[in-house]
Amino acid sequence: MAAHSAVGSSTAQTQSKKIQMSIIKTMSLVSVLFAITWAPGQVFYLILNIHKSLTFHEGFFNAILFIAYLYLCTNPLIYATKFDPVKRVLLALIPWKKTTQPTDSNEMT
Repeated sequence: MAAHSAVGSSTAQTQSKKIQMSIIKTMSLVSVLFAITWAPGQVFYLILNIHKSLTFHEGFFNAILFIAYLYLCTNPLIYATKFDPVKRVLLALIPWKKTTQPTDSNEMT
């Protein structure tokens, strides 16, 4: 009996470590994406505050703003693709995706 609980415990620990690593990878991805997308806007703001006489083209500002807002759009998608509970709920919301039940061949005869 003791050997069986040790094997189950080992399997549970392995599964727990997989989940922890998945969470760490996801949070790292979200953090790096945040830094990459919001850093240009913050640097732009810092430069404007240091050198008030500098002027920038409006298109440049809009591009920086677009990159920053891109994070807001991709963040939920990252979570949706990484976590199974969220993925299952989102897949259930798709109206055209119907789950078909296998038909019993005995019912047809």
